[in-house]
Amino acid sequence: MLSDNLKLLVSGLAVVGAIALFYTLGDSSALVRALIVVAGVIAAAGIALTSEPGRAVWQFTLATRTEVRKVVWPTRRETAQSTMIVILMVLVVGIFLWLLDAISFWAIYDLALGLG
Repeated sequence: MLSDNLKLLVSGLAVVGAIALFYTLGDSSALVRALIVVAGVIAAAGIALTSEPGRAVWQFTLATRTEVRKVVWPTRRETAQSTMIVILMVLVVGIFLWLLDAISFWAIYDLALGLG
């Protein structure tokens, strides 16, 4: 437990250190600074994955990948049809709300207040 917490702390410090170096080396090449951050993040991930929570996250990632492979994705035609239905319904609801607003405005402004 303490070892895992220490690993996660070192991992976080690696990321913070890489970001600090990024800003400290402001006059250096942007590529070098970006590579330092990438290396820091990769090192931090490697350290974090050796802890128990890191291994649990990795197992979850592998299980998620397996589940995504089981999904039956819609065809291009089904996706296009669903998109058109959504667009149509947005237009219908938009027109309905616009009419409701116009009627409400007319009823309040002209009938109730007599300002029309």
